[in-house]
Amino acid sequence: MASVKISKLEKQYGAVKVLHSLNLEFADGKFVVLLGPSGCGKSTLLRMIAGLESISSGDVYFDDVRVNDIHSKDRNVAMVFQNYALYAHMSVRKNMAFSMRLKKVDKKIQDEKVAWASSILGLDDYLDRLPKELSGGQRQRVAMGRAIVRDPDVFLFDEPLSNLDAKLRVQMRTEIKDLHQRLKTTTVYVTHDQIEAMTMADEVIIMRDGRIEQSGSPMEIYDRPDNLFVAQFIGSPGMNIIECQVAEDSGVLYAVLDTLCLPLPVNSNVSPGQKIYYGIRPEHLIAAKAPMSFGSSSERLKTESGVVRVVEPTGPEIHVYAKLAGQDVCSISRERIMWAPGDEIFLQPDLQHVHLFDGETQIAL
Repeated sequence: MASVKISKLEKQYGAVKVLHSLNLEFADGKFVVLLGPSGCGKSTLLRMIAGLESISSGDVYFDDVRVNDIHSKDRNVAMVFQNYALYAHMSVRKNMAFSMRLKKVDKKIQDEKVAWASSILGLDDYLDRLPKELSGGQRQRVAMGRAIVRDPDVFLFDEPLSNLDAKLRVQMRTEIKDLHQRLKTTTVYVTHDQIEAMTMADEVIIMRDGRIEQSGSPMEIYDRPDNLFVAQFIGSPGMNIIECQVAEDSGVLYAVLDTLCLPLPVNSNVSPGQKIYYGIRPEHLIAAKAPMSFGSSSERLKTESGVVRVVEPTGPEIHVYAKLAGQDVCSISRERIMWAPGDEIFLQPDLQHVHLFDGETQIAL
């Protein structure tokens, strides 16, 4: 196993710069997820760590060893791709042992490592099958097994679950996380699916346009986003964002947009006239069929009335999409309240979970 350190790393294609002076450090044994929209540079960064992409400037270290000039086959990394990349004419056993055969590893050791990996991944009954005789999830496990037997210092995953159906993705997420907990190998995992990132990672690194927007544990990023982009990118459904302005009445500050008045948390770092983005996650936007009060300190601010647009029952939760003063918002509730399009809905934000962002810089206040 090895730690990974990235120092002032840049990637440029001609005049186009796709990675901008990245500085990162992945501790030995950690599961790190690179998360971001398509085109943000996360797969390019992964390929540079693997040695499959040249470095324009900066350095990559495994532990204290600079690997810029070390060929990918000599970096002792194992990579699992989106498309499995299995040899169609080889059995599962031969696919998993292929890299060891190339290195002329003793046949007995090959058999021992394949047996060990297949037992971990539940492939014992499939070792003599061809890839075409396997399901998508089984093929992905074979690709993972081929990586495991190499006993790498670093595992690299490039969107490995994108080709699987929803149920299988959930199953494979659990298997990959369980595998990491067993092997404790440093893992760098690329995805654009924030649910994968939240459920699997020790640390999430959110990227946009070749830059790092925020890094931290999944719950740190979810609960305390640094800026508007991160707040909107993390969470499903996404955070409700209302662009408004701070107003004052009798010494009390609140956010206003046309006729919409929203309470602000105590000691908010805002001033009258300031433009802000008011953020509240759907699970913290309380919905009811009758008005509610915000409490004795601001009783003049009652719950706002909106109109239900769409109702999505998911089983454990009900997602209610509504129009509030012309703004699209979503509320999530576990209560079995029967809503229908066109119903009047009263919405109240939980002030402990309100997020405020500066209207100019979009940085969290």
